[in-house]
Amino acid sequence: MIEIDARRLECPKPVLLTKEEADKGATEIHVLVDNETAAGNVTRFFESRGYAASRKEAENGIYINGVKSGEAAKGEKLKSTAILFKSDRIGAPSDGLGESLMKAFIGTLPKADVPPAVIALMNEGVKMSLAENSVCDTLKALEAKGVKILVCGTCAKHFGITERVAVGAISNMFEISESVFGAEKPIVLG
Repeated sequence: MIEIDARRLECPKPVLLTKEEADKGATEIHVLVDNETAAGNVTRFFESRGYAASRKEAENGIYINGVKSGEAAKGEKLKSTAILFKSDRIGAPSDGLGESLMKAFIGTLPKADVPPAVIALMNEGVKMSLAENSVCDTLKALEAKGVKILVCGTCAKHFGITERVAVGAISNMFEISESVFGAEKPIVLG
């Protein structure tokens, strides 16, 4: 059994330390983290790599235990599209045109024959995850259809909106880059 103390480490370090041990073939890994975002990131990493994940809260942090239970999805390309939004508008700052274009673009996604498998929000794109944003309801509808919505935790923290994120999972750079660039068709907008 491998034990990792990932408390007080910046995102995505807890996941990267966990990945390092998983890549070495560890069949049981215990990771101690000190916040919900890291706990969610490590749990999703375990699940994506064929580990059964469980958690236990303790006085000194959150223990995430991963036990190898099956084959990982690693190496399989998604048979679809992933979109990384770096902004909450399309184009340069304007008198509202960029926001209108983004709303129209996001609005077409639920109507697509094959919606994207992943939508990742970074930099100012994380603002689209807020309830008051005009595209939030559309993102919720996409999430309900199985689209994975990933919100950059570092970006949400930077803008002071982490507690207000209304759709998707607070994520990390490792999960976002792997999900977007592991797709058959990665698209970057913003």
